[in-house]
Formats: sequence, structure tokens, C-alpha cells
Amino acid sequence: MPEGLPLVSVITPVHDLIDKEKADQFNLLVSLLNLQTYPNFEHIVIDNASKDDTVQLLMDYKSKGYLQFYSEPDMGIFDAYNKGIMRAKGKYVTFLNCDDFIHQITSLTEIVGILEDNNADYTYGISNAIHPEGYVFQFVPAMYNIFQVMPCPLQAMVFKRSILVSEGFFDPKLKLAADYDLIMRVFMKEYGGILYDKNYVTYRLSNKPFTMPERVEAEYRQVYIKNFRNIYPLTNDIVDKMVHLSEFPQDLLEKLSEYFLEENRDDFFAACERMHKMREQAVNGVTETEEEVTDNLELENQEAEIEESSSNINNPSQESTMQGNSSQHHTPPHHTPPPGFNR
Repeated sequence: MPEGLPLVSVITPVHDLIDKEKADQFNLLVSLLNLQTYPNFEHIVIDNASKDDTVQLLMDYKSKGYLQFYSEPDMGIFDAYNKGIMRAKGKYVTFLNCDDFIHQITSLTEIVGILEDNNADYTYGISNAIHPEGYVFQFVPAMYNIFQVMPCPLQAMVFKRSILVSEGFFDPKLKLAADYDLIMRVFMKEYGGILYDKNYVTYRLSNKPFTMPERVEAEYRQVYIKNFRNIYPLTNDIVDKMVHLSEFPQDLLEKLSEYFLEENRDDFFAACERMHKMREQAVNGVTETEEEVTDNLELENQEAEIEESSSNINNPSQESTMQGNSSQHHTPPHHTPPPGFNR
């Protein structure tokens, strides 16, 4: 291993790759990882006791030095992630599922450089999302909306392993929204996050929000109650509006705004209101006119330019951390991944 370069652990859960016809996608993931310019990373694969020839495939890759793997029963994807974190030796950890891949070969080199230069605790970046229906759209981090929706896919984030351990890993009680819960916990503990301003990873959206909507909504409720109950008195009616409409009581928003720098709080309130209106319109079957969409995008672009002009906005070593840098969300309302949408 190269001396002086921190180790990065890439964690991938798998199960029955052959029977599920995901072997080719997994091969692409491994092949593109091998092209990374960063020389010091390990690929840890957690296999959920596959019953097909997945283990043989993993053994072949291990014999060639591409990865290490562990095959045993697990209780779902987040349990597998936790097992990977416990086995990881890296200073930094990132997560890729078997059908995701990093398409920017210099990204690990650049991300580690950003983390080290700024003494940051994690990065969040831009990604391509593949919808279950087959189309692809760009997901730009929406950090001002972190309390309403999933602000960034887990696959587009790199964490210090130490903060994942300190925060107790992914919550095993959550089967669909544990990623959103962890990201929110990290944010509310005010660890230093920093934007990696490139589109570097492609991931697939899960179809579970469409096939299991009641289960997904129940977990959103758990995430909100778990993280907000100590700062605001929640009722069933309030939580229902938060889950279905991204509508938060103003007093709660005021408290949550304190996680952002004072100069960014007006932008936080504005972003929350836009998200609420988009969710409300979606529920009511109302769509924006072309002129309204154009006006909103122009407003967001102006805000993004203002943010970019701030010299300290991305420097966690000073006052501005993730709480002070929140890229606007430019995807259409129906593309906004709700909490836990990634898996």
C-alpha cells in the first residue's frame, strides 16, 4: 500500500448475483473501481449467504486481488453495511451497491484530497440516478432540504469511518430509511461536510417506495420522531403533514434553521417553502406552468451563484461547513427522492 495515503474502504452488499441477473452490473462496478487513479483503497463485499454461484464469482475476484468478501446471512442491506463498516480498515468509507458504479476515475483521488486538505468529516457530491422505469436524471445535493427529503444519495457520499462508529452505524430497526436517518444524525451533530462539485457516481433508485409506500411512510415517521422529538412537541397530525407534504411547523423550522449559518437561514426557509409547495402540488395533481418552472430555476441558479461566490463556503476548518453550503436542487418535483429512496 502507498505510504502516506489514507485507505478508503468501499463497501458493497450482494445477494444471489447470478440468479438475479446482476453479475454483469457487478462486473462493471469492479472494473471501474480498478480504473480509479487513487491507489489505496479496499473493496469489501458482504454477501448475504447466496445460494447460487455468487460466492464462486467473488472467489475469482478475490484471487486476483480485486476485493475481499464475507459470506454469511444478514438482516438486510443496512445490516450488511454495518458489517462492512466493522470490517473496514480505511480512514474513509463509501457505499456502492452491486448495480452502482463510479464513472469518474479520478474522483477518489480528488475526494480524499478535499477531505484531507479541509479536515472534513464527509463529502457529498453530484450523481446520476437511474429510475426504475429506465430514464436517468442528475441528482444535485439539496442540503437546504435535508429535513424534508433525502438531500443526497448515500452512494454520492464519503465518510470518515470514525464518525459512523461514533454515531452507532445504521439503525438496524429501519429497513428502508436507515440511510436518511444516518445522514440526518450526522448533520445534526454538526460534523464538517464539504461539497465535491462533480458528477461522479451512478446509482439505481429502488422501486420499493412505489411497491411498499405504507412501509416507507412508516419509516419516515420514525426518522422524524427519532430526530426531532427532543426539540419540538410532535403530534400525529404534524408528522403526517411532514411525511406527505414536507410541511413543518414554523417554530420547528426556526429551531432547525439554527443548524445553518445565520447568513444562510433565509435561503433555508425559502428552500423549505418551495419543497412544501412542490409536494403539495404533487399531492393535489397540480403542475407548474412552463413559465413558473423557468422562473424557479432562474431563482435557484442565482442563489447558487451567490453561494459559490462566498470564499469560505466550503471550508470546514472555518465556520462554514456543510451547514453553510447547500447546493440547490434542480430536478423536477417528481424526481425528488424521498427519505430512504435509494434502496
